[in-house]
Amino acid sequence: MTLSVPSAREATAALRDLFDPTPLQRNDHLSDRFGADIWLKREDLTPVRSYKLRGAFTAMRKVRAANPAADHFVCASAGNHAQGVAYACRHFGVRGTVFMPVTTPQQKIDKTRSFGGRFVEIVLTGDYFDQTLAAAQAMCAAEGAQFLSPFDDPDVILGQASVGVELLDQLGRAPDLVILPVGGGGLASGVTGYLRQVAPGVDFRFVEPLGGASLQAALRAGGPVTLPRVNSFVDGAAVARLGACTYAMLDWVDEPRVLLAPEDRICVTMLQMLNVEGIVLEPAGALSVDVLPDLADQITGRTVVCVTSGGNFDFERLPEVKERAQRYSGLKKYFILRMPQRPGALREFLSMLGPQDDIARFEYLKKSARNFGSVLIGIETKEAAAFPALFARMEAAGFVFRDITGDETLAEFLI
Repeated sequence: MTLSVPSAREATAALRDLFDPTPLQRNDHLSDRFGADIWLKREDLTPVRSYKLRGAFTAMRKVRAANPAADHFVCASAGNHAQGVAYACRHFGVRGTVFMPVTTPQQKIDKTRSFGGRFVEIVLTGDYFDQTLAAAQAMCAAEGAQFLSPFDDPDVILGQASVGVELLDQLGRAPDLVILPVGGGGLASGVTGYLRQVAPGVDFRFVEPLGGASLQAALRAGGPVTLPRVNSFVDGAAVARLGACTYAMLDWVDEPRVLLAPEDRICVTMLQMLNVEGIVLEPAGALSVDVLPDLADQITGRTVVCVTSGGNFDFERLPEVKERAQRYSGLKKYFILRMPQRPGALREFLSMLGPQDDIARFEYLKKSARNFGSVLIGIETKEAAAFPALFARMEAAGFVFRDITGDETLAEFLI
């Protein structure tokens, strides 16, 4: 499958009816940190705060060009694709039905409704996305409506190619390296499909969340496969199966070009971008920046473009992001302490804490024996090196404990 360069430029020009090109900004902080010329393609600054509007608009425009009577479009999405479809429906003045899981946060429902206005109906159905998708496709079959895929559609891919058209025009030269996030593969397919033809010297890296590595799995299997389990934290890129169309355009990729980003490390990157640069990124939007340390020895002196794919971040999630970032950075740990049931035992434990150690959680779980009780304790500190010293003091005093910070099962139930 080959992407048409003239069609990509035409699709980019058509998007100017909706919004100006998103900024391509040199980031001095990242450039100085890595000794490189690093630019951010700010897809978090589209009208819907993600690149998804490009593909939804382009696909809708192409359908209506081929069939002007097409006036009902359907999608299944709990996030950025839903908002892009809603925005495009209002632009064209056509009916849209957006199916969302019942568990979709109200903030995302409200944003989709505000973008679509009176043209869009939101249907909440299914506890899981597969159920939601089935309901959307059933409506299309029953009513003859047009289904808009979030990524596995040539016209959607064509729309996402406009990111590559813009960044090359804005930079005025070919970058050495473009770093792209990957979920279903639509953005990566479109950008590489265009740039590989007009700027064949550009190198690429592809970033997936560790808990949703569908591109890596497809490359290893020789075709798209369904992941048995997906970590949904990076909701904009946590896709269980790469698209068939997108794989056909990415089958040239070799596995070393695919990088995996741990979910907790992404939280560190999100906080750094927020606190240092004032840039709000959703987890998927931070993927391309997150892997820069992994590429530090490869990008020195080179021109690098990171596509920040989205900024739809609900600040109600900020405490979770901070928690995960602290745990990844070694600044917060949880452990279960076997606390002696005797006078002065708690005071003795507290005396072991350093001057920068704070108790963030203290909860008696149960009395495990007549003379001992199990206590869940969370400690925050300023320097990760403080924990080995604390644990050494506890061991020397005879306190029995178990560090459960990295135990996902226990953390899920207790933390």
